[in-house]
Amino acid sequence: MITAHTAIHTTALGPRTRRTIRAIARFVNPVILRIAGRRRMPILGILHHRGRQSGRTYSTPLGMRRQGDRFVMPRTFGEDAAWYRNVLAAGGAVVTYLGTDYALVEPEVIDYATAAPAFPRYERLQFRVIGINEYLRLRIA
Repeated sequence: MITAHTAIHTTALGPRTRRTIRAIARFVNPVILRIAGRRRMPILGILHHRGRQSGRTYSTPLGMRRQGDRFVMPRTFGEDAAWYRNVLAAGGAVVTYLGTDYALVEPEVIDYATAAPAFPRYERLQFRVIGINEYLRLRIA
């Protein structure tokens, strides 16, 4: 588990890059939501979370893997990701993965070494190349 004293290098995207990614996501995410979370799509799941301020329900396609009684997902935008903040505020979320819905609780941030066994080698390499070193892990309720 990562504590306040642990220093980990992560990629910090600038506001311009984040705006660009969000603009693209507005068009791409509805298409991805149609294929994510299905039985034959082990790479993508759908994270269902409630907005911490609006109370609105969101569905976010997200790379994730199941590891025993837990799910592990990369924190692609670090601690500034809205989905991450929503999950922390609620203390959990629901995930649709391989055609099944799972209620998840106890969110915790873990490091690369702890998360590595959950992902295949090719995915771990991609995460390292783009600088993702923090992951969110949640337990199945």
